[in-house]
Amino acid sequence: MSAGGGTRAIVAALLANLGIAVTKFVAYLLTMSSSMLAESIHSVADTGNQALLLVGGKRARRAPTAQHPFGYGRERYVYAFIVAIVLFSLGGVFALYEAWHKWSDPHGITSWQWVPVAVLLVAIGLESFSFRTAIKESNLVRGRQSWARFIRRSKAPELPVVLLEDFGALVGLLFALFGVGMTLATGDGRWDAAGTAMIGLLLVTIAIVLALETKSLLLGEGAEPAEIAAIEQAVTGGPEVERIIHMKTLYLGPEELMVAAKIAVARWETAEELARGIDAVEARIRAAVPTAKVIYLEPDIYRGEAGPAEASGRSGS
Repeated sequence: MSAGGGTRAIVAALLANLGIAVTKFVAYLLTMSSSMLAESIHSVADTGNQALLLVGGKRARRAPTAQHPFGYGRERYVYAFIVAIVLFSLGGVFALYEAWHKWSDPHGITSWQWVPVAVLLVAIGLESFSFRTAIKESNLVRGRQSWARFIRRSKAPELPVVLLEDFGALVGLLFALFGVGMTLATGDGRWDAAGTAMIGLLLVTIAIVLALETKSLLLGEGAEPAEIAAIEQAVTGGPEVERIIHMKTLYLGPEELMVAAKIAVARWETAEELARGIDAVEARIRAAVPTAKVIYLEPDIYRGEAGPAEASGRSGS
């Protein structure tokens, strides 16, 4: 993880959620509101999740070893997947259980009635600050992509995770405010249970989205179409290569792309000339796509149309 936007967004979210969790727990102990308990556990889960992202980013920077020659870049994806599991179990499932428990034994808020409202309003302000930081840092790398595409296609998991968590936290706070407010207005604790259930369903949904997107990264994703086009142009943009026979790409980590290609080269007089030509192609690839840090080029002589295996390899790039 770079030292910039991703880390700043995570630290901002961690500090905000840590403070919010403490105040929510105090409000729960004073009022015994199930919405406040669900939101307290939600903030604790989010705080732990941000700590996990920081640990994952640090571990991913370890140097390659003989057992892991391509390094540990994908460890960031592993920790992001753990975040989804924590959010699902500790946040969503717990909130749904607490909603069922409160619905079975509804009771109003009889003491310190306006404390949860004040706490929730303060929490909305803090979460808004955290969400604003995540949006600001994401805009530095999002470009012209839509938010949905940025979350789906980003190779670095930290910013999408923080964005979804902060968005879920803000919406969850509104659900909690609705449940608490209606309970105070009507004296019926089932409104509190309803707000808690809404929080649980929201967290389960966000956790499933995170898990699906992170699973795709864990399985291995290739370069984006624009990156593939830039690589192809770089490969064939000089006299060294006649054409690409087939090519495959794979992200080894958020900032490390592997490119493997069989290329049809011109007929060189010596192996030294061939080696110089391949070096020139690699330099053009790295200039066009800086994340292409691992490049394997296999020179060959083009003998006609690609066979089935080669055609399938090309389409999988």
